[in-house]
Amino acid sequence: MKKIVLSTLFAVFVTPLFAQTASVCESLVITGHPTYPPVAWAADGKIVGSSAVLVTAIAQQLQVKKISSVDFGSWQKAQDAIKEGKADVIFGIYKDPARVAYMNYIDPPYMLDPVAIVIRKGDSLRYSQWSDLKGKKGVTNLGESYGAEFDAYIAKNLTVARTNGVDKAFDALLSKQADYMIIGRYPGKLEAKKLNILAKVDFLPKNVVYGEMYVAFSKKSKCYASLQAGFSDGLKKAVSSGTIDGLLDQANKQFYK
Repeated sequence: MKKIVLSTLFAVFVTPLFAQTASVCESLVITGHPTYPPVAWAADGKIVGSSAVLVTAIAQQLQVKKISSVDFGSWQKAQDAIKEGKADVIFGIYKDPARVAYMNYIDPPYMLDPVAIVIRKGDSLRYSQWSDLKGKKGVTNLGESYGAEFDAYIAKNLTVARTNGVDKAFDALLSKQADYMIIGRYPGKLEAKKLNILAKVDFLPKNVVYGEMYVAFSKKSKCYASLQAGFSDGLKKAVSSGTIDGLLDQANKQFYK
């Protein structure tokens, strides 16, 4: 896979604040979801995609000398790496109380992620509200959060199994171990296309939630204090300039090269 060009980002992120920030952090280890295109995906031991490009560009403009993107093997393991201090930054992550205990979130959130219900092609399940899922068997990927409110609703009212990988969640759905699957709409469709099963599933039209995606630092990272303001400023500019949409479009195209 070719790298997504960063030049457009550099023009957006050059600010006096960044210019004044000299060697405040020598190196960063960044990570994200290994199967969440176009936001993030694994390639050659790294996490790439639109969010990886965004975070790398901001860090470079903050004059971080070494930026290492690392695929820890799963979304849950990426979060564990942040918790243990093996990684400094995680991107494309929702905010929930459990994660706030060991992550410092950077405001603002930089994108909204529509979350969909997926069923087998031809099945009769219809979705308009959360209660429609009661009494059904659901499945989603291990380590996923869909915001504090829906997470709490799942825990109290629904039966949702967790699989170690999005591909295994699709397997559970297609083998009738589950009646429905919960996944981000964009990565779900891309993964289904990659797995050659798009014709076997239906993404129901109404979204379950729109999750806010953040960049967050490990509370064990020595770089948070010096980089927090610069990252916040960079994310604000990326959102207001429309850079995020451009990166998502580029990443979508890169995923299939």
